[in-house]
This record gives sequence, C-alpha cells and structure tokens, in this order.
Amino acid sequence: MKSIVVSLDFLEFPLENTCEGSNTSPALHIRGLAAESVAVWVTNPFIRTCCSFTPWVVWNLPALEVIPGGIPPGPEVGIPISCRQGTNGYGIPGYSGPCPPPGETHRYQFRVYGLDSFLDLKGGAPLFALIDAMKGHVVQFGETVAICSR
Repeated sequence: MKSIVVSLDFLEFPLENTCEGSNTSPALHIRGLAAESVAVWVTNPFIRTCCSFTPWVVWNLPALEVIPGGIPPGPEVGIPISCRQGTNGYGIPGYSGPCPPPGETHRYQFRVYGLDSFLDLKGGAPLFALIDAMKGHVVQFGETVAICSR
C-alpha cells in the first residue's frame, strides 16, 4: 500500500472548526494521491465513555490534492464538493467540530484512505458500514492529527 501525506492548515483547531465556532469542516491537503476516490474519518480517542469517538465520516470524495473546507452536514452533498457523509458520534451525518470538556485538550486523528473506486454505500451509514464497504478497495493511506483545547 502506498502512503499519502495528509496535512491541515493548523496544529490546533481554529475556533471556526470547533463546537464553539461555526462547526465548519477543515480543508485537508493530500500529497501523493493516486486513487479514484477518498474516504476520511476523524476519531477522538480521548472520550472516556468509549474507546474512541468519531465526529466525521465522509467518503466518495474525488481524489483531489485539496479537499475543501466547509462541507455542509447531510448524507449526500454536492457543494463545495460531491461526497457522502456517514452518521457521526453525535448521530448526525456530517462534520461536528471538536468539543472537549472545559479544561481538557484532546487529539483528533484524521485518517485518509485512497480507494480504487467510488463506494456503493448510501449516505448516513455508520462508520462500521464504511469500513466494511472499503474492504478490498484501499490502495493508499495517510493520517494527520490536530488538537483542541477548551
């Protein structure tokens, strides 16, 4: 499997990308991508009530060097980019920005997968359904992290 280099425009989430701001999804930069489509999920392994928390699940993104920020909530999106989003840890399809408890700093892992095709998976599906649909289609992988403090 070939690696890809994934980066964000920040190390610490700007207010606009958090629950205290406008809850806007961030732009993702991907170098070395040679795939048909992209799937991304974000996890926060610091939630004490479970093993990890997933605030964003998105797939069928076109294989671009920059996935634009500002993808609105919803299971199927056409603007600013076409994609499908899964049900996140809050029970809604789309991005929900970091919101650690006051006084805590949490790390968020962005896992980016290059796939050999677009997936036949309806928007709104949970993460485990995306993982199952991705089997046999992953050709590239990369990840990055960012932190959020409140």
